[in-house]
Amino acid sequence: MQTPGEFVREQVSTVRSTVDRVAGSVAGSVAGSVAGAKSASATNVSAVSSQVGEFIREQRNAAQVSLRELARSAGVSNPYLSQVERGLRKPSAEILASIARGLKISAETLYEQAGILDRRSGNPDTVAAIRSDEALSERHRAVLLELYETYVREHRASTASEATSQAASEQSPHPSKESA
Repeated sequence: MQTPGEFVREQVSTVRSTVDRVAGSVAGSVAGSVAGAKSASATNVSAVSSQVGEFIREQRNAAQVSLRELARSAGVSNPYLSQVERGLRKPSAEILASIARGLKISAETLYEQAGILDRRSGNPDTVAAIRSDEALSERHRAVLLELYETYVREHRASTASEATSQAASEQSPHPSKESA
């Protein structure tokens, strides 16, 4: 059984390799794709970019931060951030992390919106509560989210195995009262 630290290290390694793979595939598809593939890819990128940009705008408005203030705190230009919010540009993982710092939210949240990370399992309200708790450091949030996901997976697995064993016991022949 893994310790929580080992588990988190493994997850971080997985995330890094996914980010590297996605960044490489995006760079490769832009550099070497044919016109038809570019068109299909551009449509897909546009949809994801639009979703990420809309989410960033919602978070910025909720935090009552101007576009200019966020651009300054994230270290990106005002026009670039505006293009990201409008879905005209797809930001890199590094830019997403900078924007997340500027918004004081988890970079993981933006990675999920951008499709770089898979969505968290479990109750979205619980995940959101952990992510929004300002009393926790980013590291503590990540550890809590990993532990929560582990418990959710274990609970689902145990529930599924209980259901399977219950179904199997219901199908097995039971001695009837008459034969006894």
